[in-house]
Amino acid sequence: MAAAPDPWPPPDPLGEALHLLRMDGAFYSRAELTAPWGMTLTPMPRHLWFHVVTRGRVLLETDDAPPAWLHPGHCALVTHGDGHRLRSEPGARAPEVLDLPLEHVTERYEIIRHGGGGAPTTLVCGAVRFDHPAARHLVGILPPLITVETSDGERAERMRSTFQLMAAEARAFAPGGEAVITRLADILVIQAIRTWIDSDPAARRGWLGALADPHVGPALALIHRDPAHEWSVASLAAECSMSRSAFAARFTRLVGEPAMQYVARWRMHLALHALETGTATTVGELAHRFGYRSEAAFARAFKRVVGRSPGAVRRA
Repeated sequence: MAAAPDPWPPPDPLGEALHLLRMDGAFYSRAELTAPWGMTLTPMPRHLWFHVVTRGRVLLETDDAPPAWLHPGHCALVTHGDGHRLRSEPGARAPEVLDLPLEHVTERYEIIRHGGGGAPTTLVCGAVRFDHPAARHLVGILPPLITVETSDGERAERMRSTFQLMAAEARAFAPGGEAVITRLADILVIQAIRTWIDSDPAARRGWLGALADPHVGPALALIHRDPAHEWSVASLAAECSMSRSAFAARFTRLVGEPAMQYVARWRMHLALHALETGTATTVGELAHRFGYRSEAAFARAFKRVVGRSPGAVRRA
């Protein structure tokens, strides 16, 4: 008799973390610009700015990285929501974007038309927010600026296809175009992050490196999948076919904190997300959801990690 299939597929920790990159767009815009032009985008904490060039060229200036020229086929991510400037050329005047003429197509989509009548440039821009704790963690450890060029390779070819669809929608802007462009933009952001992970050695260190580790990565996936389980260092080590001491040392070295401290922090970040989004009705429900035997024990753990009581978060 054949054995029953394992209900849990082999963990893909990095893939699961990327799967949680679900975005909530603050706004999206299409910019139709003619040289000379410039604009300043103000900081948006806990958001990620993206810029996709579909025509012309753009000089992107931030405070944390050298200026970068962007051309059609380039995607730039200002990952921590920092303020920055876009210009047609060095020194071009760059007023605040909210001071420019804006056509509000929908509540979260607008068209910007600006410039001096010279060479044309077209951009698709936006600011998106990631709410899931895994997504926040991942975005928080990205470099301040990521630029991706779709020049060669299979992954670049997929990004080029997304660029081409986005450029076609931006040109035509047929009925439903706003919905198509915003969804393509979300896909492009994830593609750009995946490309950075594949190509930058910095992505192989810290938490991202731990997700890719053949021993610690599966342990992280198990914690993420079932945070309420009564995990211990011994049980996680057994799941990874390692001795308790070897697993504990490897986990701490790669992740930067002991395994049980990570478990507690992960649970509390999920609880914080539930309180902020209203998906939990009572503190008692959260305590039960994350495996605590009493509200008091959960509340103490929550305040220790988050710095505020669950009640204070709910009231806020």
